[in-house]
Amino acid sequence: MRITDLMIKEAMIMDLAATTKEAAIDELIASLAKNGRINDPVEFKQAILKREGESSTGIGGGIAMPHAKTKAVNQPTVVFAKSAKGVDFEALDGEPAYLFFMIAAPEGAGSTHLRTLAALSRLLIDSDFIDKLKETKTPEEVAALFDAKQANEEEAKKPAEAQATAQAPKNAAADAPADEEAFVIAVTACPTGIAHTFMAEDALKKKAKEMGVSIRVETNGSEGAGNVLTPDEIRRAKGVIIAADKNVEMARFDGKPVLQRPVSDGIRKPEELIRKALNGDAPIYRSAGGGAVTEKGEKTGIGSGIYKNLMNGISHMLPFVVGGGILLAISFLIEQVAGESSPLFQLLQTIGGGNGAFHFLIPILAGFIAMSIGDRPALMPGMVGGLMAVNSNAGFLGGLAAGFLAGYVVILLRKVFAGLPKTLEGLKPILLYPIFGLLIAGTVMFYVVDPIFSWMNEGLINVLNNLGTGNMVILGIILGGMMSIDMGGPFNKAAYAFAIGVFTSSGNTNGAMMAAVMAGGMVPPLAIALATTFFKRKFTEQERKSGLTNYILGLSFITEGAIPFAASDPLRVLTSCILGSAVAGGLTQLWKINVPAPHGGIFVAALANHALLFMLAVVIGAVVSGFVLGVWKKNAEPQG
Repeated sequence: MRITDLMIKEAMIMDLAATTKEAAIDELIASLAKNGRINDPVEFKQAILKREGESSTGIGGGIAMPHAKTKAVNQPTVVFAKSAKGVDFEALDGEPAYLFFMIAAPEGAGSTHLRTLAALSRLLIDSDFIDKLKETKTPEEVAALFDAKQANEEEAKKPAEAQATAQAPKNAAADAPADEEAFVIAVTACPTGIAHTFMAEDALKKKAKEMGVSIRVETNGSEGAGNVLTPDEIRRAKGVIIAADKNVEMARFDGKPVLQRPVSDGIRKPEELIRKALNGDAPIYRSAGGGAVTEKGEKTGIGSGIYKNLMNGISHMLPFVVGGGILLAISFLIEQVAGESSPLFQLLQTIGGGNGAFHFLIPILAGFIAMSIGDRPALMPGMVGGLMAVNSNAGFLGGLAAGFLAGYVVILLRKVFAGLPKTLEGLKPILLYPIFGLLIAGTVMFYVVDPIFSWMNEGLINVLNNLGTGNMVILGIILGGMMSIDMGGPFNKAAYAFAIGVFTSSGNTNGAMMAAVMAGGMVPPLAIALATTFFKRKFTEQERKSGLTNYILGLSFITEGAIPFAASDPLRVLTSCILGSAVAGGLTQLWKINVPAPHGGIFVAALANHALLFMLAVVIGAVVSGFVLGVWKKNAEPQG
């Protein structure tokens, strides 16, 4: 497939009008929507902004490649755009972006499309090609340039492939360089696995060739791992480069000098990475644990990874919470109409409730916390420990303890078995870790963790059930306010995790705490929308347009819609939003509202015991925040 099959001429923008990053994103998305390539611009923009939040796609050299893979995309497409003045896209080199490639990939994109997108990414490493692109005037010239470049690349590749085939060894591990003193390996990966993954691969390969260094690069792209490193290659490599913005399999690099950097460094600083890896100028990676190691070789400590490990568990648990919780909530609505004997009520209760999705919540949470700490060997004992917590009524707190316990038990076992003969190495993951990990973690859970946390969990439930209205209001204020402190960060996730814990505890599935956090989380984007609507002079034209989308995001309980505004004016936006969210959270408890669903915003509001009061609490909180922000914020500077 030709790159120009995806880079359609009708969607190209040869004179981008935008002068800001968000405006550029909006203009590119508008072109996609106009040409029928996306079905939901709001959802697609959220995916783009989420990717930008992980690391800027302004890769430097005057190029920006915002990209997302989502169901909002109808057909794989690349929108090409040029800007004469340049746009500050928060590029890695601090320079403006002049060329833009917005990549839209559907969730089910075929391998052909993904390979084409990877080929596009590789072409953009060529500085001469980029210079020619900057000189183009029409979409036809852009298309012709890409077609010619791709044809030349394919022709140049044929002799090299023929020679490689003729010389290829029968054993894949035998393609190692003759000079092992100049051999390094690398893994590249970005969250979506579309662009940066392959650009980093090509940049490293190109620079290694110039330096006379042999390199093997594994790519963790959309189709999974490609060019997977062999154990023999890992053994012989002088050093390992991990240029990645997502987790990659690390245990295999135990004992090797490993340089861990963002994928953007693989694109912009390949020579530095290769030189350091070649010289062993990197910390020795130890999968046996004890904490991560910095570039200077200093241990950061076990405690610093607690949040990362917890979030790994919660992120894997959330699909079970949302899917099971909403089906369970719908079943309650059906019960009110048709009664408990309704077959549909019983079906939804079975699928979503304690015998279905909700049965897996705590085991999944514990298993993936453990896996984040101790890699794959810790997954099984973590999940079993979580299941034991469920069966003993140790609940959410017991599941947290089970995850951390299992993870560190496996780390301990790695140290204990480190001195075993090499001939027994293969027995560790298939025999020793599973048996001893499960035995030790299970025993500690049975005799220590389950009794303690069962008592604590029952105590927490009793306290919540017996809290007076005043105390519940205070708790609602705190939880609601926390949802706005960092809008998706640690405070937001801590409040949501607490509400989930109460929501899944026996006797507390009415969702009182869920009402507080959902109301608090809906306020920030709604407040932004109201402020941009009624205080127009305080915002630029582009901010006013973006503010309109926040009505939808806020009603959908997508707090992150307010992040771009908070980033540009954190003091005023965050303070205003925290105030309104706290008011909304407190009102839900004052009015004794419960929402028996963990997500959904207005779409599950009807399931609340006081649906109108719930929406009133959200509206009051949003009005408070929107008014404070509108009054407090300074007038926008004139554009142009």
